[in-house]
Formats: sequence, C-alpha cells, structure tokens
Amino acid sequence: MNAAFTLGRIALVAIFIISGAEKLLDIAAGTSTTATQIQSKLTIPPMLADATAQIEATLNMPIWQVLAIVVAVIEVLGGLLIAFNVLTRTMAVILLLYTAVATFFFYDFWNMTGADRSNNITHALKNLSIMGAFLMLAAWPRRAVVVDAPADDRVVHEPL
Repeated sequence: MNAAFTLGRIALVAIFIISGAEKLLDIAAGTSTTATQIQSKLTIPPMLADATAQIEATLNMPIWQVLAIVVAVIEVLGGLLIAFNVLTRTMAVILLLYTAVATFFFYDFWNMTGADRSNNITHALKNLSIMGAFLMLAAWPRRAVVVDAPADDRVVHEPL
C-alpha cells in the first residue's frame, strides 16, 4: 500500500488510540472523568432501567463507568485496527458513527453562547473533518488480489 496513505491512516487514528488509552488509565485510577461526562450528557430511558440495573449488579460498577470503558475500548481497538489495516472499512464506519454521536452530545454549540460556543464550534468542525476522513476510508475500494502464476499468465481476481 502507498506509504503516504498508510502514514495518513495512522495519523488519523492516533488521537483515538491516545484518547482511549487515557480514558482506560483514568478508569483504572478509580475516578473516571469520562464516566462523569457521560452521566452529565446522557439519560438512560426508563425502558432500559432493568437492563442497566442488571449490568450494574453483574459488573459491580455504575453504568456510566461501563459506558466509559466501552467508549475507551472502541477508541483504542478501532484506532489500532485501522492503523494496522485490519477491518479498516468496518472500523472506519464504527468510528465515524462514534464521532458523530460524541460530537452531538459533547459539542452542542447550538445551546451555548460566547467563548464556549466558539470553542465548541471549532471542536465540532474538527470532528466533521475526522468524520470525512473516516468516510473516505470506508469508501476506499479493496485492492485486487494477484494470484501467483507464470508471469505471462497472471490473473487478477477481484475479492469476494
């Protein structure tokens, strides 16, 4: 694969790998900023109350902490898979959706004024650019596979 494309792919996901790792270390320290932020922005619908109570009882931690772990794993795992070009298109779609949801809930500039609004518009636009890059990765066509054969009889097969 093209070296510039590979470097660009790694540069794109570096923020997710680092951010996810920091979230996991934050959870391990016992105080999760991510869990607190999720709790402040997200409301669990009443119809999911029983399910969340079961999850909390089974894992012996608040649902917000569980969600913070899930978010961190999505960031780290998705970033690493894209960096190593494994399931790139699938993970690009997952991280695109994740980024869109995070942007909607955490950079809601439409509810703000002044400096907070300007700062969050900048973050939302940055995330829009990241989502565009993920969309390009998801749309990138698969490479054709060359089957070993004598030089004059090489056959190119499209992947299934």
